[in-house]
Amino acid sequence: MPFDITMPIQFHGILSTIGWFDLIDILIVAAILYKIYVMLKDTRAITLVKGVLVLLALTMVCSWFELHVISWLLQKAVTLLFVALPIVFQPELRRALEHLGQGTFFGTAALLNDEQARSVVNELTRAVKQLSATKTGALLVIERDMGLNDISATGIQIDGLITADFLLNVFIVNTPLHDGAAVIRGNRLIAAGCLLPLTENRTLSTELGTRHRAAIGLSEQCDALVVVVSEETGTISVAENGHIIRHLDVETLKAILMPAFASPDAGIKDMVRNWRKKR
Repeated sequence: MPFDITMPIQFHGILSTIGWFDLIDILIVAAILYKIYVMLKDTRAITLVKGVLVLLALTMVCSWFELHVISWLLQKAVTLLFVALPIVFQPELRRALEHLGQGTFFGTAALLNDEQARSVVNELTRAVKQLSATKTGALLVIERDMGLNDISATGIQIDGLITADFLLNVFIVNTPLHDGAAVIRGNRLIAAGCLLPLTENRTLSTELGTRHRAAIGLSEQCDALVVVVSEETGTISVAENGHIIRHLDVETLKAILMPAFASPDAGIKDMVRNWRKKR
């Protein structure tokens, strides 16, 4: 393709028309697109997004080579696809709208300070360790940016301070609260005996029981962190963003839970404290 000398001039002309408001507009759009990517990155929806992008790329290539029949078919497919997108991405759209409604689309929820976070995590892990040792089934839902009032409304409202003994009493076998999930907000247990939606993922291992499938199902619909203790084996698992990590020990569980409670600068404080101890 011969070099067109007018192309640099045209490009310079386009740049000269861009003002400060245009730059702000571009930055806002980029921030929104990045936030959408972060929300979809670790979900099943990211594979669908890649499929949509491939389809759009094929449409452009066929139009460029003037493949009229294939272009027509792809254009119709893209039109039908955009009609179906709200149905396919229903959980992700719901999550984004709830973030927007709560004012947390770009922000984060109020978190505990470093000392409070460590206290809550220690109490949680102590309770989970005891539940695992006695093979007592448990579901602990840790609320993050997205509110879980609809989930907590399905159980018994409690609003009690988190302690290991308190949690052990909640999950006593053959009591009304044992089979449901406990919802934790900050350093308080707000409800117990709550019902969670089951996942529809058919590729999961048959070893996973109802508790694990409920944990995955909720994590697919919101940003909550869900801790599961198996009633059969006592295995500790954590579900997040539709994925589950199993066979965790207490120290690994602490490392996973801490960011869900600690303030963003807690890690920096820890680094400074450890550095001073070494000196």
